[in-house]
Amino acid sequence: MRTDQILTRLERVFARLDREPERPAHLQTPQMSRHRVVLLGSTLAFYLAIVVAVLTTSWLVRLDWQVMFFRPYEQWPQLHAFLDYLVVLGQRGPTAVMVAAWLGWRSWRQHTLRPLITLGVALLLLNITVGAVKLGLGRLGPHYATRIGSAELFAGGDIFPSGHTANAVVTWGILAYLASTTVTRRVLSVVSAVVSLSVGATTVYLGTHWVSDVLLGWSAGLLIMLALPWFEPLIAGAEARVFELRERLRRRLEVGNVPAPVAGVLTPLLSAGGKWQLVPAARTVDPEEPAAPPAAATTPATTGPGHTPASRPAAHLSGRPHLIRSERTPVTPVGSRRPAHTERPATAARAAARPATGG
Repeated sequence: MRTDQILTRLERVFARLDREPERPAHLQTPQMSRHRVVLLGSTLAFYLAIVVAVLTTSWLVRLDWQVMFFRPYEQWPQLHAFLDYLVVLGQRGPTAVMVAAWLGWRSWRQHTLRPLITLGVALLLLNITVGAVKLGLGRLGPHYATRIGSAELFAGGDIFPSGHTANAVVTWGILAYLASTTVTRRVLSVVSAVVSLSVGATTVYLGTHWVSDVLLGWSAGLLIMLALPWFEPLIAGAEARVFELRERLRRRLEVGNVPAPVAGVLTPLLSAGGKWQLVPAARTVDPEEPAAPPAAATTPATTGPGHTPASRPAAHLSGRPHLIRSERTPVTPVGSRRPAHTERPATAARAAARPATGG
């Protein structure tokens, strides 16, 4: 690939980076409608009902123990290997990395930071709400239960609600929340619902969670997704502050009020107008090109004895072009015993004329 093609492609990349953030016309921010408020209230009531049922050791706790004694992983052992991989779709680390990579690409294409900031806000809410309930109730899991029929609360555990299930609802549901069209949003909503239901059922199959843990995890994740429109002003403000910081950096580069190493890297990418551009490289001097005549040295006039000149005379500039390394006369390294190429014939002649001595 030629140099001009590489420069053209780099100019296109910097031109895209310089474009102002713009949101497509068909991309609408979800609003807190009456339908969403009703769903939020219903989910919250279901959430509280599960907590009360576990606290009072009701029929839901008895169902937890019945499923635990049933041991699904022993009833259908052929599914164990597959479900061990499926449950990874609910783990925080792998799913967050995959979804963040996709939303990062969308942010670059749409020139907006809203997808990434929305994901960060949703995960922060998930950690705060689910983590607080986990630590507050301290429920033990099925594998660590000590008393049959007990809710196993306030025993130092962190199993209630199910973090795998809540994380699957939020991480995959954020894709549907940020969808650009209505059809895409509906399709992704179905996909995220199937994934979250599968992850929750898998944890019950593996015996790592009670049934009530999974029910509360679904409710906790759905509450976060339904409440996200209330945080849209916060998301918009965070995005505006990020772009404001970018503009401040550009202004500081214009006035040169940045550290030298940082300015040396960023200044070639920014022109005087604050736009991303490529600065042409310095012109290389051709050795064959005749050098410009040296400027005439100016001698300051003296007005009397003891007068100090106002300026120093200009340095003498040679008109001879600077030779490159391949044009210089080869030099014999210091300490070498081999004579230079130009001295070899004379040395050989002197050696031939010298009489040989015998002993």
